[in-house]
Amino acid sequence: MHPNLFLQAGVDEAGRGPLAGPVVVAAVILPAHYDLGGLDDSKRLSAHSRERLVPLIENQAIAFVVEFVEVEEIDRVNILRATLNGMQRAVENLDPAPHRVLIDGNRAPQLCCEVQTVIGGDRLVASISAASVLAKVYRDRLMLGMHELYPDYGFDRHKGYPTTLHLERLRNLG
Repeated sequence: MHPNLFLQAGVDEAGRGPLAGPVVVAAVILPAHYDLGGLDDSKRLSAHSRERLVPLIENQAIAFVVEFVEVEEIDRVNILRATLNGMQRAVENLDPAPHRVLIDGNRAPQLCCEVQTVIGGDRLVASISAASVLAKVYRDRLMLGMHELYPDYGFDRHKGYPTTLHLERLRNLG
């Protein structure tokens, strides 16, 4: 890799709204030229489209990290602080390290490089969109695994989000 190449990472998370499961943070550095046809904010893509994009992102990225922020950390420090901690760990584990980090939203952790928040960044910045897709798919896969362990909760349908079904199952099952 050329030593003068300016590296910019995109960061996004999935799982701040659910009542079950971890927050998953992804950080992605894309090359100047990539072929990720159909890339968009993960919430605007079908599950099939997201799954199709994952190997493309993983194979074309200069670097990517997916960080799981476990429920114990969320309970200990609160959801926002835990998410920011996960973002910090994800960025710190990128190799090579980025020169600038663009983070979806309006809150960012302290990092040892330039940081910029981008509201709606998962629709506007390709590396944030790629991070959005990785975070969502990795979290969904984990929640499908949770469904295998606890099928009565219906994690295969709601992925831990507070849907009518999930709230009903929590009331009935605890």
